[in-house]
Amino acid sequence: MAVTSPRGSDLVLQRLMSLHPKIIDLTLDRMWRILADLGHPERALPPVIHIAGTNGKGSTQAMLRAGLEAAGARVHAYTSPHLARFHERIRVAGELISEEALTALLDECEAANGGVPITFFEITTAAAMLAFARTSADWTLLEVGLGGRLDATNVIEAPRLTVITPVSLDHQQYLGETVGEIAGEKAGILKRGVPCVVGRQEDAALEVIEAKAARLGVPLLVQGQHWHVAAEGGRLVFQDETGLLDLPPPRLLGAHQYDNAGMVVAALRHLGFGEDACAAALTRAEWPARMQRLVSGPLVELAGTAQLWLDGGHNPSAGEAIAATLDGMGAHPTWLICGMLNTKDVAGFLRPLAGRAERLYAVGIPGEANTLPAEATRDVARAEGLEAETAGSVAEAVQAIVAQDPAARILICGSLYLAGRVLQENG
Repeated sequence: MAVTSPRGSDLVLQRLMSLHPKIIDLTLDRMWRILADLGHPERALPPVIHIAGTNGKGSTQAMLRAGLEAAGARVHAYTSPHLARFHERIRVAGELISEEALTALLDECEAANGGVPITFFEITTAAAMLAFARTSADWTLLEVGLGGRLDATNVIEAPRLTVITPVSLDHQQYLGETVGEIAGEKAGILKRGVPCVVGRQEDAALEVIEAKAARLGVPLLVQGQHWHVAAEGGRLVFQDETGLLDLPPPRLLGAHQYDNAGMVVAALRHLGFGEDACAAALTRAEWPARMQRLVSGPLVELAGTAQLWLDGGHNPSAGEAIAATLDGMGAHPTWLICGMLNTKDVAGFLRPLAGRAERLYAVGIPGEANTLPAEATRDVARAEGLEAETAGSVAEAVQAIVAQDPAARILICGSLYLAGRVLQENG
């Protein structure tokens, strides 16, 4: 009898983690093998929108889903990583996958794999595609996990549309040391003749994307060339060759969300959706841990009259986006609680935040093998000009901050893994 308790899928996921000695091993060979063994579910998906890029993939997907669903469409969505529960990664026809369905799919994929090496991300991506192929929907949104060219999601022969969000330095150990090299990996999702919406890019990245598109005959819709987006008078103004749209501002906070929203509007307009869908995309999207104000839970109670914010950004571009968002939130003393992975550019992330925070409290990320020790984060923060101390936990840091400034604005940041733990512990 199938195990349907929350522990059922957890047990299978734990087993799947052991099927490959490397957490990340970029190749599509194992993915093609298991998809063949499963009957090629990737060939039976509803029309696919494939999203790659360094920053903004999740926010862009969330807005796309909101716009499509507002227009009456049933939408599958695949994203990673999850924050609190694995189920967040797989949304089937608008609903998070159920525990019973997830456990059954994972069991089926585990049996089909037969114990041979496969990465956790590959086999769980196969499970998502199996779920999507078996449930009727109008659209499938696939977010790339890492890179694009060799990512497990890059098995769709002819997506309806691709999207490349801003490319910057991250995961250099896998994708390349320069923005141009990384853009080459992201551009690996381009398919012959399939249009691609391209967000704001550095020149080096755009040159690579344009060259690949020219080779494949890919029509590009590039920000700053084929469409433009701006914040004007508290509204979002979008313009392309078909005209101008005056839309509400994005619900998701931060100046960078205007660029993300622009990609979404460009995509929806290209697909034939009207102004109502575009407005809904901006105003109805929800995406946790992206400048999210926590309004209830034990940590909020601990904070008392202080504001508690959460953001999972973790690379230099995210640091710049957070800094710009703080600048736009008005003058208010801001305190940081920061925990990061040892694979990240900690100095690059923290550098834009220097001068914008009263003090930083560095923490480790509980249960994460690759956490950077709090002392190391503190030392980097100090080297970048931030006053910094360590704390034994997020809760301990909150207590220390409110003891000094009961009306503080507290931002917990530095890692999606830390954000996930905070959301779990805060209920």
